[in-house]
Amino acid sequence: MGEEGQLETLVRHHLPLVKRIANHLLARLPGSVELSDLLQAGMIGLIEAARLHDPTSGASFETYATIRIRGAMLDDLRRMDWVPRSVHRLGRQALQASMQLEQELGRSPTQQEVAQRMDISLADYQGLLSDVARQVVLSTAMDLNGAEYMLDQADGSCDPRLLLFQREFQCAVGQAIGTLPHRQQLVLSLYYKEELGLKDIASILGVSVSRVSQLHGQALLALRGKLAVWCRQDIEL
Repeated sequence: MGEEGQLETLVRHHLPLVKRIANHLLARLPGSVELSDLLQAGMIGLIEAARLHDPTSGASFETYATIRIRGAMLDDLRRMDWVPRSVHRLGRQALQASMQLEQELGRSPTQQEVAQRMDISLADYQGLLSDVARQVVLSTAMDLNGAEYMLDQADGSCDPRLLLFQREFQCAVGQAIGTLPHRQQLVLSLYYKEELGLKDIASILGVSVSRVSQLHGQALLALRGKLAVWCRQDIEL
């Protein structure tokens, strides 16, 4: 079998991997995103992985392909820019309002309090929380995919200062999560650690899916504010 035949066999064997990654990512994206678009982008990533993977690198093909497939899907979503500018703008306003209220009140503000500060209805603010959650999830996924790729290419020689920065950031995130209300902490744990969908989390908490989405958005918005100070520190890498 020639080289092209081997590549075709490798791609065909890993087609289920593309579908699995696409479905996992789709569950965290708005309904406007089509599965077919993710699958098409993922196929491009899989073909690139088959052509570029170096068997002597130490990384298995499936690990390498997973990073390439997810990266191709996320790059395609980035080009689509499905997040309206209004969401970015209102998200920044909500973050500012939430941070100001927390300083004034000495506690995490309620949804009603933030909505009043922004001079919008509670329903509009709750809808914004869902949009912000999806925006942050995609941005985080893009950042994590890039980090995974860089580490995969590092051949074990990653800069120790980068590793120190990573440990400090993880510590800061853990501390910030610890200050959130219990239900927000639980939603983050179930969503990111246990990788449960919104419907499953809603069933566990005994609330609606929209309520889980609101809690998720609140938690992410609060974390942005709490980590803003840490991220502004002068850390030289």
